[in-house]
Amino acid sequence: MPELILASTSPYRRLLLERLGIPFAALPPQTPEDAIAGELPPDRALRLAVAKAQAIASRRRDAVVIGSDQVAAIGTRILDKPGDAARCRAQLTAASGSSARFHTACAVIAPQAGIRMVHIDTTTVFFRSLSGEEIERYVERERPFDCAGGFRAEGLGISLFESIESRDPTALIGLPLIWLACALRRAGFVVP
Repeated sequence: MPELILASTSPYRRLLLERLGIPFAALPPQTPEDAIAGELPPDRALRLAVAKAQAIASRRRDAVVIGSDQVAAIGTRILDKPGDAARCRAQLTAASGSSARFHTACAVIAPQAGIRMVHIDTTTVFFRSLSGEEIERYVERERPFDCAGGFRAEGLGISLFESIESRDPTALIGLPLIWLACALRRAGFVVP
């Protein structure tokens, strides 16, 4: 089997990929993640997922490389990783009582084998109306500054929602495993 590489520094994506039980290496893709003016959120997610996979695949042509990216948005307003408590509170305040879409893109690229598969999964999160005190308590307790949208659905962040609409619950965490398992099988890996 060819080497499997996850083009990511995300600990969340590494944990998700470990669920499939396939040995893999994780390498930083070192690709710029700048926004392009007028680019729609799903287009940005797909562009970045492919760019990450290609960055590693260009150096490791014999490997199968997975790239992924997630872009969260309320309408066309992007909810990036907040980075600090103030931005996190602002994002959760904006999301309170509304819905946000999480566009999670995934690319599987293996240049030597001629493999190029891409996918985008969209999850809609419906936030309940959140008080300032609830947002403050949540941010203080979980400190989700490295998560798009400013919450961790796999943690206490789930308490912020009324509901979630998704075809793949792992996509909200950052890697759509249902599609990825199928793509890896098509690339020759045994899953499970």
